[in-house]
Amino acid sequence: MMTFLIFGDVVGKIGREALKRALPRLKEEFKPDLTILNAENLAHGKGVTRPIIADMHAAGIDFFTSGNHIFSNQKGPHDVWADPELKDLLIRPANFPDGTAGEGEKTLTLGEKRVLVVNLICQVFMGEPYGNPFVAMEAILKRHEGEKLDAILVDLHGEATSERIAFGIHFDGRVSSVTGTHTHVPTADARLLPKGTAYLTDIGMTGARWSILGVEPEGPISRFVAGEARAFEIPETGAVDLNAVAVTVDENGKAVKIVQIQKIIE
Repeated sequence: MMTFLIFGDVVGKIGREALKRALPRLKEEFKPDLTILNAENLAHGKGVTRPIIADMHAAGIDFFTSGNHIFSNQKGPHDVWADPELKDLLIRPANFPDGTAGEGEKTLTLGEKRVLVVNLICQVFMGEPYGNPFVAMEAILKRHEGEKLDAILVDLHGEATSERIAFGIHFDGRVSSVTGTHTHVPTADARLLPKGTAYLTDIGMTGARWSILGVEPEGPISRFVAGEARAFEIPETGAVDLNAVAVTVDENGKAVKIVQIQKIIE
């Protein structure tokens, strides 16, 4: 058996600090073999930097997935993939355009176990011409055909619930878990699919509780009410919603348990 502790989008410093505070207790409770976090909102809500990845790794996060905002701070000294000590800790969606920096999948060795982590981005409502995630996943499985993999974990970064549910059902039994990120709002459908895949449409964020998707309410409200394009700000203090999921996989790579984790960190 292996257990994986997976966090959705962590938003800004307030989210990072709350997660660091809660992580030791969560690790004690779930005893994960691998802890994964979606990093695309770590740096004040957009992107990530080398110091932030290094800090979160030191705090106990083993590996990082991402999404559409991952390159917002990836310039010059902030380019994680240019750092030989950090580049193997982070992946970006595998169906980004050809030539994009970074990798979309990584096989991790955990003792005698080998775990494939895949990052994909959806197409519906995402606003960019990303490649088809279904086709991309089929190609990844084809490449790894015949390899001994003890688990395959997919971070599916997307907006539409229907697209992500379709993906989960389509790949049921061929991957160990499909957990969604991006919308920052946790869904209530954590389940084991019939053929052995753990599924959750969206894990939800770790970010300011009294916010709109992790940002100060005034900015989004002004856009909705008056069409004003104000900059979004991240709260610095207050309560934090922490959302994660724990997935347990058996010796055949089939999920046997999924636990949705929702906590308020003061």
